[in-house]
Amino acid sequence: MNTPVITPNRVKRIKPTEAQLLSGAGARLVWLALPLGALSAALATRLAPGGAVVSVGLFALLAAVVAYLMRAHYPHARLGPANAVTLLRAALVCALVAPLAAEVFAPAPIPSRARWLITAIATLALALDGLDGWLARRSGLSSRFGARFDMEVDAALGLILALLVVVSGTVGIWVLALGAMRYAYVLASFALPWLNAPLPERFRRKLVCVVQIVALVVLTLPGLGALTATFIAAAATLALTGSFTADIIWLARRRAT
Repeated sequence: MNTPVITPNRVKRIKPTEAQLLSGAGARLVWLALPLGALSAALATRLAPGGAVVSVGLFALLAAVVAYLMRAHYPHARLGPANAVTLLRAALVCALVAPLAAEVFAPAPIPSRARWLITAIATLALALDGLDGWLARRSGLSSRFGARFDMEVDAALGLILALLVVVSGTVGIWVLALGAMRYAYVLASFALPWLNAPLPERFRRKLVCVVQIVALVVLTLPGLGALTATFIAAAATLALTGSFTADIIWLARRRAT
């Protein structure tokens, strides 16, 4: 989910000679991206035909970038089921961009039928989140690259859902704090490099991350009352803010010692 931050300097770089030997994983990812791209296109068309081309282009770009980075940062010759599941989640997330793109080209309320589909797609993307980590451990193909890939998909899902909630009018623009907090943290780390220091594992962090995405998925439901939606969004935002604050305080104290 969004709270843990894996920074670029913490992703191991493989020697070029090894990268050449292990490039097969990236090639397999590209082949897998073809049917998943078709799935993303089909879902995006159902959600908002006017924005489907943006979803398809975004997924194609994402797959190309991930395949390229795999050559230097992925330590296994096999793609592995975990990365396949994460790529599926990325395809689902890209499909959710279609209503946002359509809103830019031709502003109009998101139909109730499309909102139900948004909720269904987001729920599936969330449900698959716990599967990829389990598959990576079970297959013996765990890697920092895979963890980073999974985390970036989580972050994108949170931001896109928050934008969809704003566009639907369910909650005000302040709900973007719930979806964009991790990106704000990453931006802050450029000015405060000590924020890039590794954090210890905390169950609290994982729990709050789940709460964040679950709250955003619930907020996409059609017919959700304004008071209920505001309470859910505010509670989740406070929990996420508290989690980030606790991590920042821990890092600041460690830096001071």
